[in-house]
Amino acid sequence: MNDRPVIYTIAGPTAVGKTDVAIAVANSLDAEIISADSRQIYIGLDIGTAKPSFEERKRIPHHLIDLVRPQDVFTVVDFQKLATGTLADITGRGVNAVIVGGTGLYIRALIDNPSYQDQPSDPTLREQLLDEINEKGTEGLHSELVKIDPEAAEKIHPNNVPRLVRALEVIRSTGRKFSDVVRQDRENREALPYRFRLIGLNMERELLYERINRRVVKMIGDGWLDEVRGALDGGCDGTEKPLTGLGYREIVKVIRNELTLDEAIPLIQRDTRRFAKRQMTFFRGFENIQWLDITPEMSPETIAGAILKG
Repeated sequence: MNDRPVIYTIAGPTAVGKTDVAIAVANSLDAEIISADSRQIYIGLDIGTAKPSFEERKRIPHHLIDLVRPQDVFTVVDFQKLATGTLADITGRGVNAVIVGGTGLYIRALIDNPSYQDQPSDPTLREQLLDEINEKGTEGLHSELVKIDPEAAEKIHPNNVPRLVRALEVIRSTGRKFSDVVRQDRENREALPYRFRLIGLNMERELLYERINRRVVKMIGDGWLDEVRGALDGGCDGTEKPLTGLGYREIVKVIRNELTLDEAIPLIQRDTRRFAKRQMTFFRGFENIQWLDITPEMSPETIAGAILKG
């Protein structure tokens, strides 16, 4: 099925420039964009989630943005169902689609079409596995994988922590061999009517961190505090998942006079840098990702051209 249409999927850490690049790619392909971002689904939380502007969304149709209220529960399974249906609708109309986002689980749920996605990732189990790695090192967990699933162990290097943790997470939570799950996922992908080309945008760490620091300051200047005040005045109490997430929890504390703005900004910058590092670690676990090194001086159009040529 090599004649299946290609769906370009653009991933990478926060602040690397995914949105602008996706728009440039979509412009070239006359495509519509599907967001794979677990924060942009929330209505009214625009600045702190770096949503594309209304002008950008008017120019190019964007999907899976502004889906639910901050008070609502939305899972990766919900995303998979909606994204799969949306992609089928777009391609069924004979239109190209571009996927963009920094939420690794969302991207995996869509492009890998995993059979285990109805059993969402278990954060507690994942933390337990990471704790075991800290105590025993990766060799201990890899030895466990060798005993349970030697086929998977042969393909996963002991130092590939994201893949190792994911394999044992699936095994412990489902009772299935990870190699069987991977095999089923491959069959699921091959059954899809399109092929995904996953592009990871990579930027030199210090340059990315500078962009993150500047963007946090810009978000404050763009009215981030007013955005959060609006959510609190609109019925949120600050315990909702998005309001306890990256950046928003500090802004809530500023509004409640539990932090000063001068204290909050460096905390948000630091946590966002750490978040970007975790994103990169997760995306490096994708076997089919193609990395593209970019610099701040490169225009979105130049990067889009490199993606489409490759």
